[in-house]
Amino acid sequence: MPGLIGRKIGMTSVFSADGKNVPCTVIEAGPCVVTQVKTVEKDGYTAVQLAFGEAKEKNTTKPMMGIFKKAGTTPKKHLAEFKFDEEHNLGDTINVELFADAEFVDVVGTSKGKGFQGVVKRHGFGGVGQATHGQDDRLRKPGSIGACSYPAKVFKGMRMAGRMGGDRVTTQNLRVLKVIPEHNLLLVKGSVAGCNGSTVLINK
Repeated sequence: MPGLIGRKIGMTSVFSADGKNVPCTVIEAGPCVVTQVKTVEKDGYTAVQLAFGEAKEKNTTKPMMGIFKKAGTTPKKHLAEFKFDEEHNLGDTINVELFADAEFVDVVGTSKGKGFQGVVKRHGFGGVGQATHGQDDRLRKPGSIGACSYPAKVFKGMRMAGRMGGDRVTTQNLRVLKVIPEHNLLLVKGSVAGCNGSTVLINK
């Protein structure tokens, strides 16, 4: 499935042809440089490794610098592999025009981290009941988490309080509203997981 590495710019809204105000996410998609070409003979599968975002040479390891020099490009910050139908060579640049004929895309991002949260916010618990009969301090508590005598343990996977967010989230079938090649911008309908400036993967 062909795709690109991009950066979430933020959200805005555009007017459709019938005058409706449509919320959309602006993504800087590419330009991405081909840094490796995987083949069945050498690697056991076919794929193209793309690189996106400038990085400093002092922050890049020597093995990665060898990959970038072989491709004839500067050090990059983010790498990802995609399966392209067409063939590409080392050093080729792929930009947002890849999605010029695409109607829908899937976007993979990392959701915002929300820290340590309780069960009401993290799992949607409804609380333990009304604020009477001595329960005024337990409205957002989880309640019972297991039996007392048998089995005298809490089962693995029990929904409890803990760290929330920071997960890999794929948003599928986002409609492509507009492609702006001169600025490498892609406008998709709806929201995309992650904060502004975070790295995302866009798949056809």
